[in-house]
Amino acid sequence: MAAKLRPEEIVTLSVLKNKGQSNTQIAQTLGVSEGAVRYHLRRAGQTDGRQGKPRKADALAEVIDQWLFTHQPVVQQVGQPLRPVNIRGLFDWLSDEHNYDGSYKSVLRFVRAHYPRPRLRPFRRVETPPGAQAQVDWGEFHRIDIGAGPQTLYAFVLVLSHCRKEVLIWCRRMDQLAWQHAHTEAFRRLGGIPAVLRIDNLKTAVGQGAGPWGQLNEAYHSYARSLGFHIDACLPRCPEDKGKVENKVGNLKRRLRLEGRCFASLEELQTWTDQELTRWGQRRLCPATGVSVEASWHAEQARLRPLPATLPLAFDVALTRTVQKDCTISFEGRTYSVPFVLCGLRVEVRGCAELVQVLQQGQVVAEHPRHSRMRLLLNPAHYEGPGDDRVAPPVPLGKMGQRLQEIVLQPVEQRPLDLYAALAEVAR
Repeated sequence: MAAKLRPEEIVTLSVLKNKGQSNTQIAQTLGVSEGAVRYHLRRAGQTDGRQGKPRKADALAEVIDQWLFTHQPVVQQVGQPLRPVNIRGLFDWLSDEHNYDGSYKSVLRFVRAHYPRPRLRPFRRVETPPGAQAQVDWGEFHRIDIGAGPQTLYAFVLVLSHCRKEVLIWCRRMDQLAWQHAHTEAFRRLGGIPAVLRIDNLKTAVGQGAGPWGQLNEAYHSYARSLGFHIDACLPRCPEDKGKVENKVGNLKRRLRLEGRCFASLEELQTWTDQELTRWGQRRLCPATGVSVEASWHAEQARLRPLPATLPLAFDVALTRTVQKDCTISFEGRTYSVPFVLCGLRVEVRGCAELVQVLQQGQVVAEHPRHSRMRLLLNPAHYEGPGDDRVAPPVPLGKMGQRLQEIVLQPVEQRPLDLYAALAEVAR
């Protein structure tokens, strides 16, 4: 049932009544309730008593007019300013500068009644070349059963802008680790990496601000650099900036029809989803090429950036540290060793789900367990090997030092109980 009749429908209602139709017939024709028909017939010819009442903003009419001339650059030929696009700014100014105690809606109604509509601002439709761009977004799916009863899962959706190839990666969370993991799995399924990823202003992507002027999340920015794609954040409140993926989430909810289905695990759900998307891609046509989405995707793969030999692990922390003279760096309250040839250089430290990775020029040079109970984690191999023109190798360990290192590397249950006897053999 329609919630409100349009003016032309009210006129139609009166015409049908004059032609002798009953209220029930009129209600069925217009798709409203019979009570709505009786209400409009009863009020025929009457004026709305709410119209013409004074508004609080009437007392500030001259002030509002002056503000519009100052802040609205486009003025009609008759000299009257156009209605502002952002009336919220006017309301805030009236409240701060003129102690206006009315509501925002009172200002909105006043401006709509006294000023013409602003000019329409159409948006530009652009088709991107193969391999140039992909658009990503999250979708929330409720009551999905993956063996432990209904629960909420999150779908990371990526769509190649040219061929419309879509990838969906299921996640249990929407944190930084899940965000990067979903990217990696999506790129793996695409067989390459597009040059640009257009994203929404999520905290996992944009740490502060929004849009092109926002400050990117450092962990995500580091991840993008390691894979070689550019991050293009949309303008806030502009869903048309990523229209190719914006409607995909809703479409996927309708097309997958997950209600009543039960899967043994998240992996089984992911496999089933991949098969469904492949099947749909073979049937759907790509508007840019005129052939199927699947065939267009295979042709576009040659334009995608090749996947690296080893895809990076997902990480939620990325920092830069200087290697100390003892060949260690500090991270999350712990000290980790790195190869001695990096002494004095700046390295990138990443906190992954299970590991701490140290990178130099994009290459992993050291790995240690993350969140270990130990506060000092050393790898003796980091102090071995030849030096270079900048760094000389550390002084080699003597026999006593070598024996101590051997004991440290042994499991606790295998270490000698009599250390004096074990070391006395070396001393002799």
